[in-house]
Amino acid sequence: MGLRSIKRKEDFNPVFIGLFINPFYIARRGLYKGIQRLAPEIDGRVLDVGCGRKPYRSLFTCKEYIGLDIENPGHSHENEDVDVFYDGKVFPFENASFNNALCNQVLEHVFNPDEFLSEINRVLQPGGKLLLTVPFAWDEHEQPYDYARYSSFGLKHLMEKHGFSIETHLKSVNDSRAICQLWNTFLYKKLLTGSGLLNLLTTFLFMSPMNVLSLIWGPLFGKSRDFYLDNIILAVKK
Repeated sequence: MGLRSIKRKEDFNPVFIGLFINPFYIARRGLYKGIQRLAPEIDGRVLDVGCGRKPYRSLFTCKEYIGLDIENPGHSHENEDVDVFYDGKVFPFENASFNNALCNQVLEHVFNPDEFLSEINRVLQPGGKLLLTVPFAWDEHEQPYDYARYSSFGLKHLMEKHGFSIETHLKSVNDSRAICQLWNTFLYKKLLTGSGLLNLLTTFLFMSPMNVLSLIWGPLFGKSRDFYLDNIILAVKK
């Protein structure tokens, strides 16, 4: 496996190597473990909304897995794995077309969340489940297409407004590791260059020590109810 392949894997499923080459190790590890925990609930015909590279595809055992993404001239889809594009408003599928759905780190980039969630509800069968992840404490990213952050209360309101009830809500990285990750994110953006190799070197020199420290520091101060990096929820269509 070449360096590029290793990095692509460690981007979203970081293990030991990711400690040293992934500046977002803490957040991505938390997301992966949370999604992995809830993945058995998602089966049958599955729609991955805003699929991008389908980074979590391997976690799901399902009959059919379809990746949907917006056709946006301002966003490159190079190296992505999109099956179907849509116009940003209406999903090109019939009502109740899917058993379950997945939507990872996308809702914050959606300027019309009411239409977006209504469309997810429309294409799901009654009793269908949505596994949704969305940041809470995170920097602006993919500018200028970053529109919102969602608290647990905001998500509960949105889900209920659009015909879902929340079955499980995980607060990912809800301890002092979140501070370590926010520092690494700040530092990474300050040191970011146009060279992939140089970015790997700066990650190894300046961010990997904080990744390693977080493994020790994280458990020392306990959990927090209201400070965390990401929401991971499993919602059911009523």
